[in-house]
Amino acid sequence: MILIVDDAPENIISLKKVLEKNDFEVDTASSGEEALKKILKKSYVLIILDVQMPGMDGFEVAEAISGYSRAKETAIIFLSAASANLNLITKGYSSGGLDYISKPVDINILLLKVKTFYRIYEQSRALNEMQTALREEIEFRKEAERKKDEFISIASHELKTPMTSIKGYIQLLERSLDKNDIETVRTRLHKVQNQVEKLHLLIADLLDISKIESGKLKFNKKYFEFEGLVSHIAEIMQQSNPQVKIIIKNKVEAQIYADEMRIEQVIINFMTNAIKYAPDSEEIHISSELKGNNLCFSVKDFGIGMSPEHQQKIFDKFYRIEETSARFQGLGIGLYICQEIIERHNGIIGVNSVLGEGSEFHFTIPLNPEKEEIKIENNEF
Repeated sequence: MILIVDDAPENIISLKKVLEKNDFEVDTASSGEEALKKILKKSYVLIILDVQMPGMDGFEVAEAISGYSRAKETAIIFLSAASANLNLITKGYSSGGLDYISKPVDINILLLKVKTFYRIYEQSRALNEMQTALREEIEFRKEAERKKDEFISIASHELKTPMTSIKGYIQLLERSLDKNDIETVRTRLHKVQNQVEKLHLLIADLLDISKIESGKLKFNKKYFEFEGLVSHIAEIMQQSNPQVKIIIKNKVEAQIYADEMRIEQVIINFMTNAIKYAPDSEEIHISSELKGNNLCFSVKDFGIGMSPEHQQKIFDKFYRIEETSARFQGLGIGLYICQEIIERHNGIIGVNSVLGEGSEFHFTIPLNPEKEEIKIENNEF
């Protein structure tokens, strides 16, 4: 937008008419004081400013404008009588003007200058946008590099932990075998098996991340009994974790069209996390429910919970809650993979949690691939 500032109404009318005829948006002010008020509220590409005005003259207006952050990139063209001397012109440039036009105004010259300033403004704006985008991209490369380095460090540590345990238990097994202590051998073999399983799960997560990044995470969808899968997982988890009572609150007798192995992966992740992050809890609750054509599933624990800030980021790749990272192992990719799996089933995933009271992780997916619209909000489960 262009602002014309002149105390002569006839000058404003003629300039405004010409500029609008050439598709420029125009605003006007009949005094320096009025111009300053408008500049405080609006942004202008160009100000055509008369020098000789009662009250504040054009130079005073230009000097005042130079202190406004809103107008720091606004170009100023001074209008002055043809008799203006060199000192007056010099003063105009020193007060912030970029060009000078003598009255009576040659409309063709004015239009040429206005178009030039507009072109410079557009080029400057495009350059600024490119610089901003480039800075953001550089910061994103830096953040991605930081996260990658952090992940490699965490992954190395997490993989090293079960490997160290396996090595230690094997050494103990050798001693037990030498003593022919079969019972101790069984116990230590069981511990080795647990560490191997941890290692297997870590490697599986790393492979899944690689497949997600390369777009090669495959799904084999078919119909299966959902409740049968849940009961089977709950039974195995209960045997592996006798210290926690796994309570199935609700059941659904329904077939679902999905990748059974991947849905099992999500449920196991939910239940494993519920047990891990609620070490002092005596029970966790599992619930399934039908809502229209959608299946809703949740796992609720009564453990440490998390703040709203962490709930917003918990499904982000490599995200780990700093306060718990030293206490609980993990790569920070399990829930990210779960989210990818559920979203690839046209579903939604979420968490409800209260700090110090526990968390409830849940997902909703369509039963039937022909009716895949999910209308249930995350916080409705």
